Amino acid sequence: MLLALLLISWYGAPGNGEVVTSFEDTCPHFFFRGVPPSLGLEPSRPARICQHYKNQYRYATLYDKDNRIPVYSAYIYNPGTAKRPSTWMVEPQLVDSSFQTEMESEGSFLYDSSSKEEALRNSQAVLQDYKNLTGLNRGHLNPNGHQPDKDAKASTFSLTNIVPQNIKLNGGTWNNYEQTTMARNTEGCSETFAVVGAVPGNNYVSGGRVNKPSYMWSAACCVVDNNHMRSWAIIARNDENVVQTLTLGQLEDKLAEFYNRNSILLFDDDCPRE
Repeated sequence: MLLALLLISWYGAPGNGEVVTSFEDTCPHFFFRGVPPSLGLEPSRPARICQHYKNQYRYATLYDKDNRIPVYSAYIYNPGTAKRPSTWMVEPQLVDSSFQTEMESEGSFLYDSSSKEEALRNSQAVLQDYKNLTGLNRGHLNPNGHQPDKDAKASTFSLTNIVPQNIKLNGGTWNNYEQTTMARNTEGCSETFAVVGAVPGNNYVSGGRVNKPSYMWSAACCVVDNNHMRSWAIIARNDENVVQTLTLGQLEDKLAEFYNRNSILLFDDDCPRE
């Protein structure tokens, strides 16, 4: 009995967890009408993460375990003024599904046993992967500025929610979209659903461990009332400081081309494409 209790305390008690088989069953509320993007965006080894922090689901991420970057993060736009966090976290359940459901800092995860370090590195990006980058930095898909309070903002500082992003883009036109354009576009919206993603590229950082995306994209579906919705989207090459404004339909067409699919749907059909 004592051994069993010790094992539970080390591995974390089993539960429905963050790494899930279905977004619809566990955290559908981050998607408009509860419908995630179509399967055409899925990588060969996907992980669906209902990002869990301080006893709450905070947002949803489709993670590419081979490229060690998120395909997209989906969340509800709800900006607040809490202080920007600084502690980066990892996803224990990508290492082993029996581990705890909450994200935690890399140091805390490895504190009790350094033997988990190799398994952690094999399962996801780690802090070392983002050190000594040239012309790139850690680019959030779900930005902390779009979240309401201290804990919600902290949850976006997961290494499963970032990609190597062009440093000028991240601090330039992309940041302007996140901070200014989103605030303007969401005026009059009762609720805004966002999906932000990255298209894998042909280059890698950290000795080939982490993919550098070729494109970054963002789309939003705004609910004005039960009968009125509107949408917008952007895309940017990840090697220059330029953001292109698109309709939702135009972005979906571009993604279908990038992923060699007949079609890609980012939101339920009720969200307007024009």
